[in-house]
Amino acid sequence: MGVSLALACAMMGIGACSRPRATHASVEDLMEDRVMRDGILMKCSRDPGIRDSDLDCLNARVAIERIAAEKESADAAQREAQFERRREQLRLAQDAQRQAEEAAKKVDPYSLPVVPDPAADAAAAADSTASAPPQTPVAPDPIDRGIAANH
Repeated sequence: MGVSLALACAMMGIGACSRPRATHASVEDLMEDRVMRDGILMKCSRDPGIRDSDLDCLNARVAIERIAAEKESADAAQREAQFERRREQLRLAQDAQRQAEEAAKKVDPYSLPVVPDPAADAAAAADSTASAPPQTPVAPDPIDRGIAANH
C-alpha cells in the first residue's frame, strides 16, 4: 500500500510539472473575435513555416472564408430585395400608364359633337321616296315660258 501511494504521488507530481496542453481557437470563436483572428493571421503571415501546419492558422483561414460566404449571402439577399422593389415599382408605373391609355381611348358619348351621318341620311332619303305617293308630272307654267322666251 505504501508503494502504491508513493507511485500515485509521483504520477501527480509528473503530471503537474508537464507542459500544459495548448488550446486552439475554434473557427466559431475566431469568427466572433476579430482581434484574436487578426492576431493569429499576423502571426501566420510572419512565419510561413507554421502557416500550413498550425491549427490556429487553418482555423483562422476557415473563419475568414465563412465570414466572406456569409457576407456574400447577405449581399445577395439585399440585391434580390432591391431588385424585387424596383420590379414592383416598374409594374406599378406600367399599370398606371396602361390605365391612362385605356382612359384616353374611352369615348364619352355626351361630349361628342353632333355630326350628321351621311349613310343614315341616304337611308332616310331612300325610305322617304319609297313610301311617298307617286307624283304626277306638272305642266310648265305659261308665264315662266314667256319670260324664258324673252330672255
